[in-house]
Amino acid sequence: MRKRATAKQVAEAAGVSKWTVIRAFTPGASITEESKRKVLETAAALNYTPNLLARSLATNTTGQVAVFVDDFANPQKLPFLESLTEKLQAAGLVVMLININNHFDHVNALLHADQRQVDAIILFGTAFRDETLTDLQLGNGMPPMFVLARDSQIEGVPAVVCDAELALREIVDHLHAKGYKRPGFMSGAAALSTALRRRQHFAEFWAEKGVTDIALLSAEKYSAPAGAASIRRYLSETAAQDRVDVLMCENDILAIGAMDEIRGKFGLRVPEDIAIVGFDNYELGGSFAYGLTTYEQPRNEMVDVVLKMIKGKIEPETITLPGRLIVRRSA
Repeated sequence: MRKRATAKQVAEAAGVSKWTVIRAFTPGASITEESKRKVLETAAALNYTPNLLARSLATNTTGQVAVFVDDFANPQKLPFLESLTEKLQAAGLVVMLININNHFDHVNALLHADQRQVDAIILFGTAFRDETLTDLQLGNGMPPMFVLARDSQIEGVPAVVCDAELALREIVDHLHAKGYKRPGFMSGAAALSTALRRRQHFAEFWAEKGVTDIALLSAEKYSAPAGAASIRRYLSETAAQDRVDVLMCENDILAIGAMDEIRGKFGLRVPEDIAIVGFDNYELGGSFAYGLTTYEQPRNEMVDVVLKMIKGKIEPETITLPGRLIVRRSA
């Protein structure tokens, strides 16, 4: 195997110092255009690329960011991950994707990421509990952590989230204005959905309008089959005259599963018999087959804020951003 060319060899071939070679590959470094051109041309001829691991010893940074993800089966995570990885990589950062679920010890995973010398950790999911982040094993020397797309109640761990309170107020105002009076709410796994606060705000804003009797449905996880199973139990056990006239689902995947079951197995109409609302604006929900009313999170803006915090361009703090209600024929 051919040995990799070194910065010293490039410097000798280009007739410059080794430090000039290093500056040529350092964004924003002071170097003349002519010297930079000469170095880059020589480096290309020698097939040289800078050793980022060696550079990290001098800068005390690795350019690596660990992204912890749970619930990979939820396809709504993919657009978020696409935006997140694209923007991190465009900023010169390497993304380390770590699968976290109930079979893995979160504390050990965090310690492992720290041993990899990552510059930051992004917690993207709902399975991260407060006691995990305050574990005594995770001392003050841990890299900075940021929570994306869910709330964080831990001091020193900022979150960047869609404004759930504003979102649910807009949704409830819309449904109330359309004349719905018997609302229901379908949540995902109980231990995870509490971090999203959508059910809490849904109940609060209906109470302000004098509606306190809300049917609560629970799905075992965030998936279409789980949404279908949840609504199947509800419709099988509830007399037609006592059923909800509108069902808010905690995300679009649950809503899609519920709609398929409502129309397919029970032969009911959406929205005439039961209106459906989702959350997240998953692409499939906008298709003609579903026409799902939903709420879109400001995905790109949320990722931009996390990136600015990691790069030190803004102070780390919890930030909520507004999304937008998307009204379609399902409600």
